[in-house]
Amino acid sequence: MHFADYKIGESNMKKLIIGAAFAAVSSVCAFAADLPTQAYKGAPVVAQVYNWTGLYVGVNGGYGWGTQDPLTLFSNRFDRSSFNVSGGMFGGTVGAQIQQGYVVLGLEGDLDWANIKGNGISNPAIAGIGQGITLNIASNISAVGTARARVGVAMNNTLFYVTGGAAFVKSSVNGTSIAGAPCGTLGVFPNCAASAWHPGIAAGVGMEYGFTPNWSVKGEYLYTQVIGTGASTDKLNTFRGGINYRF
Repeated sequence: MHFADYKIGESNMKKLIIGAAFAAVSSVCAFAADLPTQAYKGAPVVAQVYNWTGLYVGVNGGYGWGTQDPLTLFSNRFDRSSFNVSGGMFGGTVGAQIQQGYVVLGLEGDLDWANIKGNGISNPAIAGIGQGITLNIASNISAVGTARARVGVAMNNTLFYVTGGAAFVKSSVNGTSIAGAPCGTLGVFPNCAASAWHPGIAAGVGMEYGFTPNWSVKGEYLYTQVIGTGASTDKLNTFRGGINYRF
């Protein structure tokens, strides 16, 4: 073989190799172009956790019922008597709370106007000895206030809580003689009307639901026991609903 023929053969071989490589690259590019394009997926959106921390104010209203001894407003010397009372209430609420994980701790106070009434016939007695008078007595709880701690468990924007603390109840009574000595007779029944605030304790349970980051509604049951009035065992049950705005 002549040297010139060898050079021509080598040149043709290079052209064949380059052509084959070019064809392979073109095929790969064409295959890649035919693959479906995947849309870009952003980071998943993390749901915002509801936050119960803050100061709040609100209004509440509900219904109360229980038993009361109106004679203790006149004097603790009389034997026990019991009157059923019931009626509505409405007022304002103020509080503050802080959330740590699922736990919510807070303080809450409220003051409600009330119209929780009862009436009945009473024959006042001391150690079982009658006083010679029969009274028609009208009793009314006109205001109820509480100052309580709250401990709750938050399930996002739903809060379940227990609560307890001090209570203050304003009661009034008015008696009218219907038999025996006239009301106001000294030594028998000198006073026919009285009104006073009495301390007590309150405890209950409730649920609160946050329907916006700042607004929430609640429902709660409270049991109130009046103390500090001698042998008094006045009891009051209340169901209340309310709406709060948190700052």
